[in-house]
Amino acid sequence: MASASTVLQDGSLLSRLDRKLLRLERVFALLSGLAAFSLMFLAVRSVGGRKFFDAPLSGYVDYIELLMPVIAILGVSFVQREGGHIRMDILIGRLGGRALWAAELLSVVLILILMLALLWGSWAHFQRSFDFSLPLWSRDSTIDISAPIWPAKLVVPVAFAVLCLRLVLQAWAYGRALVLGTERPAAVPLVQTVAEHARAEAEQLEGHD
Repeated sequence: MASASTVLQDGSLLSRLDRKLLRLERVFALLSGLAAFSLMFLAVRSVGGRKFFDAPLSGYVDYIELLMPVIAILGVSFVQREGGHIRMDILIGRLGGRALWAAELLSVVLILILMLALLWGSWAHFQRSFDFSLPLWSRDSTIDISAPIWPAKLVVPVAFAVLCLRLVLQAWAYGRALVLGTERPAAVPLVQTVAEHARAEAEQLEGHD
């Protein structure tokens, strides 16, 4: 169950940049959710057409292929901002102060290095599919309906680029907290205890009553 965000905000430049990037991340997360939701309608159309009209949706598998990067990757930066990815909180939660910020900074920098490599590779993969001189600007297409694949391939480097920006902001925040000894820095997800997490979920449920 989702809980309230643990990311603090203040009037600093870092926090302002965090909020500006969050607007884009929310749009991407919304598009990802809508893409996942649309699969239900595609499935109903395909199954219903096959059962009642003997005419399943043409290119059903192709549509899934094109939507999958949107569903799986476009919201990855928003989840990173909220601290929703798999983490070793059982270990990180035992740390505190500068030791905690040093561990968080190290992990974010390592992730950033990996994501920069993946960004370069995914952009090269997109370039191999895109060509202005060809019909629909595409060197490849789906099997059934011959839809160009490059838009789906472009989603990956775009999402990774936004994630890299998020990781740079988080590295900045953790580095700042490490140097200044800040207890509760802005622009990064704070580690919650089990009790704090349960209380946040309870408060969120009360807000929907």
